[in-house]
Parts: sequence; structure tokens; C-alpha cells
Amino acid sequence: MTQFFEQISIGEKLELGQHTFSSDEIIRFAEKYDPQPFHLSEEEAAKTHFGRLCASGWHTSAVFMKLFVAKSDALHRQALEEGRTPARYGPSPGFEDLKWIKPVYAGDTLHYTRIVTGKTESRSRPQWGLLHSDMLAHNQDEKLVFSFKATVFVERLPR
Repeated sequence: MTQFFEQISIGEKLELGQHTFSSDEIIRFAEKYDPQPFHLSEEEAAKTHFGRLCASGWHTSAVFMKLFVAKSDALHRQALEEGRTPARYGPSPGFEDLKWIKPVYAGDTLHYTRIVTGKTESRSRPQWGLLHSDMLAHNQDEKLVFSFKATVFVERLPR
């Protein structure tokens, strides 16, 4: 996430990191942000279609964002340490197609990745390009459990 628009390749994959969801963490998040029975206790979750305590989809999304920002910050620091000028990343005009495909149960470990799927030159901001990516999370069994399509502005090489 330090490359300029022209340096990024479609198909490029970036490992963002992993996270293991504990029962205590799932419950703490749910108590604050998503107090549905299947996120609040094993006993209540057992009475639902999930059958076990599982993380809120918003929790899996929040962990994605934490790992994405941490990876971005680490790559930015690395570029500076190597004497490279990192590209600026601008705002995101939005995302689409957010899917919570499979439940994330207590004890599951998700591996988050970004895969570049496309690039669009910005007509209104010629010094920027739009980077399109699939954001994905797979569990420890390599099953896809979370995905969305993201778009973000990326600085172009100086002319």
C-alpha cells in the first residue's frame, strides 16, 4: 500500500494478517454493538440456527479494518526506512457486495487478504487513480467466510 497507481498490478495479493476470535471477545463486542442471542452466550446460541456462539459480522468487519490499517502503516514505515517515497492513498468512495458467507465461531482463526481486481484512471482527478479490490477472509479450513469489493483513490506517479 505504498505503491503508486501505475506500479500496482491486477491480481496482486496482499496478506493483511490473521485473527483468532475468542468467546470473551465475541461477547464483549456483541454486548456493545450487536446484542443478538447467538453473539452473547453459548447457551442462547445453542437455541438458534447457528447452534454455537459466533461472531457478529460487524466484528469480522472491524477486525478487517484494524488489520488493513496496521498493514498499511507498516508498509508506509518500511518504505520510508528504505528511502522510498510512499504513494498517498485517498478516501474510498465506498464499497459494495459485503457478504458474511459462513459463521465465524469462537476459536476460529480468519486470514484476511486483499486482491487487486481492477484499476480506473480518474477523469475528475487526473493525479489519482481508483484501485478496485476484493477483500476476503478465510477460516482455518480455508473456507471463505467474509468478502466485499472495495474502491480507493491511489496517487499516480508524478509527471
